[in-house]
Amino acid sequence: MKKQSAKSALINSTEHEINRLLCGIGQSKITEKEIEISEYPFEPSIAYPNKLIKANEIDFIGADFGVCKIYLANDIVFISAEKKAELKAFADSNNINLIEYSWNWDWILEPYLDTEFTKENEKLALERLRENGIDQEEVKQIRAEVGKQMFKYNFETMLWDWCSLNLVDVLSAMRVKYDKDEFREFYKRAIEIDKRN
Repeated sequence: MKKQSAKSALINSTEHEINRLLCGIGQSKITEKEIEISEYPFEPSIAYPNKLIKANEIDFIGADFGVCKIYLANDIVFISAEKKAELKAFADSNNINLIEYSWNWDWILEPYLDTEFTKENEKLALERLRENGIDQEEVKQIRAEVGKQMFKYNFETMLWDWCSLNLVDVLSAMRVKYDKDEFREFYKRAIEIDKRN
């Protein structure tokens, strides 16, 4: 059973590590032509730790599911879902296209949810990932890299998410595991994987 194997990854984290796993996404303030980001936790991001993002720097905005995403040339910056309506209005007034949610990380991270999935569900997720240029071998490699840390993130923190783990979650988890250079490399790969559609 998957949850039995999850337990083998548990009881390894210190209180300090557990507290660092749940880092949040910082704060944002949306004005007419800019989005001000503060206390952003992901150091490789252009938004770290604070950034004023102008409307003309934004390629797309994703605001239809979960945490909102601002897509920039080589980055993705997260905005709280509470600002969804405000962000959509910002996109409309600044002629920024809205794009559909990328499910790539959600599908990759399904084994680390507090939910049991059927073989059919796993097969469908792998088919969707393959359609987006992520083959089964790459999924296996990614899961081997992030698996233990995702179990810690979802279970040791008592988050117990059963619905959806995504790009924000994997970045939050892996920033605790890796040193600065390793996380910078992982961050670039994670963003690129999210953008494959």
